[in-house]
Amino acid sequence: MASVIQKNLVEKNAEYANQFTQGHLALPPAKQYLVLTCMDARIDPAAAFGIDLGDAHVIRNAGASARDAQRSIIISEQLLGTKEIILVKHTGCGMLTFSNEDAHGLVKKNLGPSASAEIATLDFLTFGDLEGAVRDDVGFLKKSATVPDDVTVSGWVYEVETGKARQVV
Repeated sequence: MASVIQKNLVEKNAEYANQFTQGHLALPPAKQYLVLTCMDARIDPAAAFGIDLGDAHVIRNAGASARDAQRSIIISEQLLGTKEIILVKHTGCGMLTFSNEDAHGLVKKNLGPSASAEIATLDFLTFGDLEGAVRDDVGFLKKSATVPDDVTVSGWVYEVETGKARQVV
């Protein structure tokens, strides 16, 4: 039996597909850049950063982690030609609110010892300083052998309270 969420997906997708006219867009992003941002539901990257369909890759994960996104970044650059990375973390991020130990403890408590053992070495990539985390991730990307020197990398903070983005690095 389909959930309410699944039924909504089907209905909204049918509406979208009935008016869809962008099937001709090329696979590589037309403007050759990617945005790495958080999975937070309060962020609409297309609207907030002016991304039209087909312009850019948008990679989302918890905390906009460059380390977590490295596989996708390599594919975007090496296979699909992106030449710029825009990393955007945000105010009020959940990654500021817990530690690795907290996350490991929660998994053990809620999912049991098997799950706990499975993720024993997992780094949840939490951070305590928002702007510091932006600088750290940009530094990671700039030092990484997987990001060519000719790729531009910048770091930003999106304010969920105002909708404004400001450059940190």
